[in-house]
Amino acid sequence: MSESPKGAMKPRDLVALLDRMTVAEATAMDIDVDAIGRAIDPRKVGRSDLSTMLRAFHRLASEGADIQLSGMGADTFAKLISSASTEQVQSIMVDPDLRARILDEVFRRMSTHLRQDRVRDQHAVIHWRLTGGAGEGGYDRYETVIKDGSCTVNREMTEQAKITITLSPVDFLKLISNNASAPVLFMTGKLKVRGDLAFAAGLAGLFDLPRA
Repeated sequence: MSESPKGAMKPRDLVALLDRMTVAEATAMDIDVDAIGRAIDPRKVGRSDLSTMLRAFHRLASEGADIQLSGMGADTFAKLISSASTEQVQSIMVDPDLRARILDEVFRRMSTHLRQDRVRDQHAVIHWRLTGGAGEGGYDRYETVIKDGSCTVNREMTEQAKITITLSPVDFLKLISNNASAPVLFMTGKLKVRGDLAFAAGLAGLFDLPRA
């Protein structure tokens, strides 16, 4: 998708174009997922338009187009979340398939944002419980294992956790995109921690979080 037509389009028109785009059309166009993300200002689109855009990327990719959410840079995603209303972020999380795709992508990127200089001698297991999920107890569960200077992610809980963190997926997206403060979420009861509170307090410092 070249710069001139994209630049001439209003954000809502661009979202509508993506929503009705076929795989054949997407294949014929040079679509830059990150550039489209940068062109969208959530404040200038409707409540569901942000989720419609992400859902279109997911649909086209699943149908065979070479369009991946992984093509959207972390800073671009952080900027979208920063500008989005709570209702817009919630509209992403109510779609089970889109919710799973977004959360899987976020956790996949954790290894690339790990600050290896700060975890060289660490062995820590974090269990994440995201409310409103389809898993046991109504949670989407992820496990991150920091060991030997790397971070791996599992959907099954394979080790005893140093800490277990429970929060909503909306607050989780805001937290990992540097649009929310863990201490504030904790003090307001939106983030719950079981285990080593001192380690939990320094967890964000182990990652190079994106900035909007």
